[in-house]
Amino acid sequence: MLFSIIGLVAGLLIGWVVFPKLLYSKKTQPVDFNHAIHNEQVDNGCESCHIFREDGSFAGVPKLAQCADCHQEVQGDSPDEKIFVEEYVLEEKEVPWLIYSKQPDCVFFSHAAHVKKAKMECAICHGGIGGSTSLKPYEQNRITGYSRDIWGKNIAGTKENSWDRMKMDDCAKCHEKETGRRSSIQTDKEACFVCHK
Repeated sequence: MLFSIIGLVAGLLIGWVVFPKLLYSKKTQPVDFNHAIHNEQVDNGCESCHIFREDGSFAGVPKLAQCADCHQEVQGDSPDEKIFVEEYVLEEKEVPWLIYSKQPDCVFFSHAAHVKKAKMECAICHGGIGGSTSLKPYEQNRITGYSRDIWGKNIAGTKENSWDRMKMDDCAKCHEKETGRRSSIQTDKEACFVCHK
């Protein structure tokens, strides 16, 4: 009986504590980025850099050309600014950013529908990243290759904030909360194919 209890406790510790730590590897971004200082310089908040194209699709992370206008020369004494200008801007090489919120290829998420039509603030899904002075480590799932921001910090699936995780259940809960519909299909349009391609 004692060995069964010890085995159960060991199994739970490995499954709930050790395995999640082994499952993710931490990576640093090629260059650190200060969202707060950039937010002070722009007029249109997040959309100043994370733009929508003319067709309404979301452009995601800004391309180098967008940044190069202001960063042809090193500004200030930040080591990351120096790396950014010398290794990327002057070399005309895109920064290989690690995208925290990158979804699988079969998932389509319309930022325009949420930001433009529903008038949602970016912070509802992305938290306070717009006021951050440094980028957090990128935690990559060793099996799936996706960011921990998709699967969440807690292996039990609980979360405190809307930006702690970005899974389909989270979308459904938010749609249910906002629309009152109780189905997992919350859009009343083309069912699964609204979000899954």
